[in-house]
Amino acid sequence: MKEMTKECLKGALAGESQACVKYLIFADKAEEEGYPKIAKLFRAIAYAERVHAENHLKALNGNNTEGNLDIAIKGETFEVEEMYPAYKAVAELQGEKQALRAFHYAIEAEKIHSALFAEAKEAVKMGRDIDIEDIYICPTCGHTAVNKAPERCPICGVPGDKFKRF
Repeated sequence: MKEMTKECLKGALAGESQACVKYLIFADKAEEEGYPKIAKLFRAIAYAERVHAENHLKALNGNNTEGNLDIAIKGETFEVEEMYPAYKAVAELQGEKQALRAFHYAIEAEKIHSALFAEAKEAVKMGRDIDIEDIYICPTCGHTAVNKAPERCPICGVPGDKFKRF
């Protein structure tokens, strides 16, 4: 694939992915404010944006699970080692406490994500699935726990019974 087309696909993937997530968040807010049909509209369009993102990703690479785990590990590592430290430095410099907290939450959770993806990649290399039953995500900071929610989130202190189970 020619580099210019590749860059266009990456940009389109980023835009569609961002729109998908943003619309899902907007749907939750609409639902919370008593607009269930607007929430439905946001969720439906979010799904369409996900379809677009999936098409762009397929055009970029047709990886198998091991290749996808490599991409995920690289992305999480970049966020932990480069992106969020730089963003935190800017927020600290400008005294933006809410942004600083958001970046701190993300970097701490991303460390766990990277480790979990690495564990999954090792399992795939051995021809097996990862040994995980349930995954619990903190709704405030994104902390990720495997098989059991903690009593309290170690990053932000949210009670474990508030974690979302997958």
